[in-house]
Amino acid sequence: MLRTALASAVLICVSAVAEAAPDRLRQGLMRNRPAEAAGPPVARYVSEEGRAFILDRTQRRPLMKFEDSPEIWVLLPSPAPRGDVIFKNDLGEPVLRATRLGGFTLFSPARPGGEAVSMSGIGSPLRVPVIGPQALGERLLQSSYRAGRAARHTIVFQAEATPASSALIGDAAVVTTVAILRISQRRDGERALAGLSKVLFEEGRQVSVTLSGNLLRIVIAPAEGAAGRPSSLRIEHALMP
Repeated sequence: MLRTALASAVLICVSAVAEAAPDRLRQGLMRNRPAEAAGPPVARYVSEEGRAFILDRTQRRPLMKFEDSPEIWVLLPSPAPRGDVIFKNDLGEPVLRATRLGGFTLFSPARPGGEAVSMSGIGSPLRVPVIGPQALGERLLQSSYRAGRAARHTIVFQAEATPASSALIGDAAVVTTVAILRISQRRDGERALAGLSKVLFEEGRQVSVTLSGNLLRIVIAPAEGAAGRPSSLRIEHALMP
């Protein structure tokens, strides 16, 4: 009886170890996969059509900047099937897809189905440049001038800024100009911009973009860092819903 009991106990232990082994192996592979897929924290990538961008994953929210644009995009990573990660913009639209093996796919209006990208080197971290009150005033004036030329009428840029928000408001002014320039190139762009005469930047706890009559009000949240201002796409959506 004792011998039978011992044998049964040994079989139970062996069975438990055998069942646990695949789980431990699977967990070990899962732990190793992200490290393999992560790649450099900051790198330069080039798409199939030759568009280059920097992807910076050193921040709480990943940052992305195309070399042919002044805008820094703030991305929100979310899990996808097969262990992939989809990076979305502030409208919830997919921008990048990262596979567990380290591959990337870039999505754009021209290529909604995506195009493969390849790493072409190490990049420099992306940062919103710090500016003072005088530089902010010049930035607002320049942005107002560029936006007005695109819309073919005067658009005044104004801001209620503090030292904590000057850099972010300056960046938001540039991003707003990018949105207005893009709208002006659309067939119905001139009509959409006809009623816009003023852009006001204010501080707040939560980012928002609202159009009321001829006033575009943009609220930035300095505590959120680069994510504390809207993207050009969100501004464009507010001007052309």
